[in-house]
Amino acid sequence: MEEISWGFIGCGEVTEKKSGPAFNEVEGSHVEAVMSRSKDKARAYAERHHIAKWYTDAQQLIDDPNVNAVYIATPPSSHATFAIMSMRAGKPCYIEKPLAASYEDCIRINRISEKTGVPCFVAYYRRYLPYFQKVKEIIDTGTIGKVLNVQLQFVVPPRDLDYNASSKLPWRLQPDISGGGYFYDLAPHQLDLLQELFGIVVRAHGYPTNREHLYKAEDTISAAFIFDSGISGSASWCFVGHESAKTDRIMVTGDKGTLSFSVYTYEAIRLVTSEGTRNINIPNPPYVQLPIITSVIRHLQGLSVCKCTSVSATPVNWVMDRILGKF
Repeated sequence: MEEISWGFIGCGEVTEKKSGPAFNEVEGSHVEAVMSRSKDKARAYAERHHIAKWYTDAQQLIDDPNVNAVYIATPPSSHATFAIMSMRAGKPCYIEKPLAASYEDCIRINRISEKTGVPCFVAYYRRYLPYFQKVKEIIDTGTIGKVLNVQLQFVVPPRDLDYNASSKLPWRLQPDISGGGYFYDLAPHQLDLLQELFGIVVRAHGYPTNREHLYKAEDTISAAFIFDSGISGSASWCFVGHESAKTDRIMVTGDKGTLSFSVYTYEAIRLVTSEGTRNINIPNPPYVQLPIITSVIRHLQGLSVCKCTSVSATPVNWVMDRILGKF
């Protein structure tokens, strides 16, 4: 493909700033059409972003002869359906994380991609951001020596809408739609980064609980895991903690130092070695998905290879489903 003409299935918040504008920033790429089940929402989004066409039916968008690639930005439960529809139509797709609402759906997506030969990419964009590229550089160059252990800690207080979840449940708190509450929404980026840095997780055990009972999905989770590199790790997530406990940190312990960084707040990377302590600030681009979207487009144009595929993203769902005890 020389010119990538995108069709968006879904036009929610993530497409407004994180991803949507980036598709028009890359040479040889533009947004041709957008789809939402809401006629008013689809039309307003198209007008606001100067997009030529809008639809209320996903199949019509996929069948549009001027659309040759599809961006799927809907809740996870529909990812597999739309991805399979796109690939069977011969159109590559780029899917918001996580790849699907279950490990089994990920396998379905990979099977169709292999059968049709149509590529499928996943929006684990943090792999490509300068902040995390610096983290990877520090680890790969042996600055902290041999990595021995990894610890992840994530604590946030309840959101205002969580207190009214019983009357109006957000889709992120409906496991049949999201895959598993806030854990399935926020942990994917963290787990994808860990596997990008240290290898695939081959063993994982979890202890999901619901402590505050604001909603049915798990709100507090602990886990232990081992990477294929032999490195062990542990993690804890709490989505109902007190404001004073708010934490977003991954700590990597090596035999020559330690490295800590955040995933969502982009706090200064903290490096401690025998030479002292360094705090490293790395800015990210205004459209955080621009680097990975550029990589996807260059792949489709035959200019480079994007490794953030549905196959590389599937282990994240395997780990999450293991932690939640889905199998």
